[in-house]
Amino acid sequence: MAKAKINRPFTLLDTTIGVGERKTLSLEIAKLYTHTPLTIPIEVVNGLEAGPVVLVCAAIHGDELNGVEVVRQLLAKVDVQELKGTLIAVPVVNVFGFVQKSRYLPDRRDLNRCFPGSVRGSLGARMAHMFFSQVASLCTHIIDLHTGAIHRSNLPQIRADLSCPETAEIAHAFGTPVVIDASLRNGSLRSEASSRNIPVITYEAGEALRFDPLAIAAGLQGVENVLKKLRMLKGRRRKKGPEAVIAASTSWVRAEVDGIVRAQVNLGERVSKGQVLAYIDNPLGNNELALLAPRSGIVIGQQTMPLVNEGDAVFHLAYFAHANSIVGQQVESFIDELSENNYSNDNSVELNN
Repeated sequence: MAKAKINRPFTLLDTTIGVGERKTLSLEIAKLYTHTPLTIPIEVVNGLEAGPVVLVCAAIHGDELNGVEVVRQLLAKVDVQELKGTLIAVPVVNVFGFVQKSRYLPDRRDLNRCFPGSVRGSLGARMAHMFFSQVASLCTHIIDLHTGAIHRSNLPQIRADLSCPETAEIAHAFGTPVVIDASLRNGSLRSEASSRNIPVITYEAGEALRFDPLAIAAGLQGVENVLKKLRMLKGRRRKKGPEAVIAASTSWVRAEVDGIVRAQVNLGERVSKGQVLAYIDNPLGNNELALLAPRSGIVIGQQTMPLVNEGDAVFHLAYFAHANSIVGQQVESFIDELSENNYSNDNSVELNN
């Protein structure tokens, strides 16, 4: 058996983290009107043995809170004495949005459309430049944690550019039943990391401004699965049935009229072409319209607000080359196993929808 390679001290933000050490750092990205520094909190855990450098970050959109809790629980579980390589954990990237409970920056820009950024650009461009150049660019792999937007909830899923073999490997290792081969969006962290040949996956689950127990449990389990796949943590990945299925395509089903929505299906549910997804009616109840599934697929996203205008996205469906019944069974098994397992521990908060 080959002898384990001893790790080296890791330097971030002009601070050296020794072998077998963990330190909390702060990246100053701006000042408030009061001249008070605004900083991004960063925890670095540098293991005893050499290995990958993995960034796990959340809240690039400041109102996406599930990932913040995933990072907190991950840090509570990781033992620096058992870790191989280096873990960089950033629970809140968009601290401006987080403080204001907003997806955006103060100038209404989306930080996840500002990468790679620039030194002399907008606030978002400057933040993106500092975060990527000083933190993300030092990593060998990135796991970016997201949720749906306000009043939209996502089934736990991975989005990744599967044309990159290393990215595809960690996307499957994460362990969600659905993986979406998603094109890269200009200005996103995922796009910029991919352009630098850094494998990166995006985890989507739950709704903005809400703690979702299943989304958090699936996220924590998935991150641990990836770290085990990379041999940074000991143990085998949790098995949740068959391998993840790649979505051939996805689309939103939109409201054809204004009104009040009465949903007939739930996240993760298998639907058939022509099946009623919801009824939309006015408050008087005299103009009911059935919203139908255009194709057979799985519900991977859903609007949670029952009030819609014509054209609003109501259900996000994923379509598969495989039989939808097989995919549906995998999704159901995934949800059942997470629901049955007790993920609470002394370090967990009480989670409420």
